[in-house]
Amino acid sequence: MKIIKSKDVTFEYIKRDENGEVEGINKALDNINLDVKEGEFISILGANGSGKSTFAKHINSILMPTEGTLWVDGMDTSDEDKILDIRMTAGMVFQNPDNQIIGQVIEEDVAFGPENMGVETAQIRERVDEALKTVGMLDYKKNSPNKLSGGQKQRVSIAGVLAMHPKCIVLDEPTAMLDPAGRKEVIRALRALNDVEKITIILITHYMEETIYSDRIFVMNKGKIAMEGTPREIFTRVEELEEFRLEIPQITRLAYELRKEGMRIPECVLTIKELCDALSR
Repeated sequence: MKIIKSKDVTFEYIKRDENGEVEGINKALDNINLDVKEGEFISILGANGSGKSTFAKHINSILMPTEGTLWVDGMDTSDEDKILDIRMTAGMVFQNPDNQIIGQVIEEDVAFGPENMGVETAQIRERVDEALKTVGMLDYKKNSPNKLSGGQKQRVSIAGVLAMHPKCIVLDEPTAMLDPAGRKEVIRALRALNDVEKITIILITHYMEETIYSDRIFVMNKGKIAMEGTPREIFTRVEELEEFRLEIPQITRLAYELRKEGMRIPECVLTIKELCDALSR
């Protein structure tokens, strides 16, 4: 079953002068057709200005298509009567966790979403503990968010979405403001949510190494889907990816260069283990 389906989605930013007259139109999304099955881990890659974050905002009904249609679990995102249901189905995690954390205590922050949904108090307690346990933050529930690292804050943001019991989580550059250790924490948590909880994950990023465990990758460029495939299919196309201003994962880049020098290396290497295995043959 498709939880996300977009058909010919186009979105235009209209620039107006001080008199309200149209000065120009920027087509941020250009005829996007993209489907996501329930339970998939999807990554959407792209350099700055590629349209990937604009597309993410369409999934959560923050933006509406200028043309075309996007459905979330069968609901048209442009249907105003369905916006709350859509946002409960597809939870959103943004780049800066400080913009999403509003509680003075972690458990209060995670409880905010279910409270606004009208969930009963006893159920809220269960959901909060369940969500914090899932992202590995249960021991911190009485702490202030101000004492957490960037990676821990982002995991609390994810817990806040989880407590609403969404079928899908959309993450818009969730690791962009984190150090390497924090980035690994968040990606590890997302993989667990997908593997164990079977939650659909849509990861928007420009860090290619974060996408190697995805089921599928979509590469966006100038508002269009330029490439689509499994991580191994995408990362074999090193020169094309570089044309889209994307930085190849270091291991994949090293294997690519060794292969060019004549070494018998598989066409696409994604992990250190794969490279070590190839070199030891």
